[in-house]
Order: sequence, then structure tokens, then C-alpha cells
Amino acid sequence: MAAGFKKELTSGDPLFEPLLKNRRIALVFFENSTRTRFSFEIAARHLGAGTLNFSASSSSVSKGETLSDTIRNLEAMQVDGFVLRHPSSGAADLITTITTKPVINAGDGSHEHPTQALLDMFTLREHFGTLKGLKVIIIGDVLHSRVARSNIYGLQAAGAEVGLCSPVTLLPFDPSRLGVTLFTDLDCAIAWADSAIVLRLQLERATGGYLPSLEEYSFHYGLTDDRLERIQKHLLVLHPGPINREIEISNHVADRIQPPGYSKSMLLEQVTNGVAIRMAVLNTLLGGISPA
Repeated sequence: MAAGFKKELTSGDPLFEPLLKNRRIALVFFENSTRTRFSFEIAARHLGAGTLNFSASSSSVSKGETLSDTIRNLEAMQVDGFVLRHPSSGAADLITTITTKPVINAGDGSHEHPTQALLDMFTLREHFGTLKGLKVIIIGDVLHSRVARSNIYGLQAAGAEVGLCSPVTLLPFDPSRLGVTLFTDLDCAIAWADSAIVLRLQLERATGGYLPSLEEYSFHYGLTDDRLERIQKHLLVLHPGPINREIEISNHVADRIQPPGYSKSMLLEQVTNGVAIRMAVLNTLLGGISPA
């Protein structure tokens, strides 16, 4: 379904059927977001649905209203579904216990970010043709990353091999249970992999006792041209954004969208694919008709 939506999105003159006409979707974001929020809003509007944009700072949450009460009030306004971004792990699961409307997890704390994983997997499958047997290395702060968790589960379910490369302080407490290949040396990790998903380094980690300094992290775990040239291997590079340039990834690697070179950046392709994937998710959960 997402492939059909993307074909229309990139046609130059997209014209979608209003598959979700007269549906209302509440975008309930308790954290700042650019790509995820806008892509859900664009996806909904392409499908003909209306959106209600909720901002915690300008809502009754600032007066002490609970998340549960917020959802119940929005449901009483006859919304048809919720897209929830929340800083607390498990928030989306909680909401499913108090509403019968579809709830889409747009990122909850350090738990999961399912639609980001779906768009990453879609991007990889478009390029490689299949995910089965593909070796994907996830680089960076895995411990606190909801993107990493969703990608690990999704990629493994699709038959890919997943590796993690990170300082030991930023690995999950028991990584062996995840069924992944572990690396602490980035050169070895990218030599093993067909593709790399580079995670945003949460800059507060450098002052929270997890890292000695940003400079040391960048030296040991930053993805640069020099590293890719040393292994002389083409590597497909993904990043969920936003990017800390010249920390976890160099400018050249982040911006290289055309060969020649030892890498190809898929960062903007991921953004386009995010709209298509979220159109497919909304269409499926809210009862639209699959595109031809």
C-alpha cells in the first residue's frame, strides 16, 4: 500500500482519492516534532481527513489535566483516531485502555517508534529488494532510543540481521537477549554491515555520566568519509533525524545522495517514505480502501 501511495506522491502532480473523507484525526504531541508530526498531518490531508493539532503547552495540561482526561475530552468531540507522541514510555498502551478509537504510537519515551521503523524498513527494501539476510548496523545511543527498539524488532521479524555499535554505557542492560551482533568498534561494524542506521546522540548524555565528552564520542563513533573510505565499501546510510552534524555523522556522509563514493545517504528519501508509510497506516486503521 505504501508503495502505491509513494508512486502517487512522487508523480509530480499527486491526486489522491479522499479515502478518509469526513474523518477527524487528533495529533496529540506532548513533545516537539518536525518530521513525524508534519508527515502525519500531510498524510491525513492527502487522504481527505481533517486534523486537530494538540499542543501541550497551550492546552489544559498546563493547568493539571491528565493525559487520560485529555484523550477522553478529545474523544467526546468525536475524533476518529489519535496519533500520540509522549515523553513517557507506555503512554500509547495506556491510551488504548481508555478509548476504542485507533491509537497510533508516534513515539513514547525510550520505548518504541513503530512508524519510524516501518519507513526505515520500507526504505531499505526499496533499495535492496528484500530485507531477508540484510545486515543492518544501528549506531549510537541504543539504550535510550525508541527508534532502535522498533527497528530491532521489525528488521528481525523481516529476516534481517541486526548489529549494534555503541559505547558500552549506551547499550541496553542485557543486549544478548535481543539476538543482535554487538560491536564496540565502528570500523568493524560498518565492514560487517550492508546498511547503517545512525541514531541521534542525545546531547545531554555527554553531561549525564554516559560519555566522557562529545569530542571523544565523535572520534570513536562518528560516521565519516574517512571511515567509509578505509573499508572501501558502499554503505547505505539512514538517520531518523534530527541530525547532530559533525558529531554522530559528518556533513558529507549526511548529504551524499549520489554516487560516486563509499556511501549513499537516504535521509531525504526517508522523509518522503515517512509520508507514504503514515498514509498507509492511517488508511488501514481508519477503514479506508486500499489504493490500486
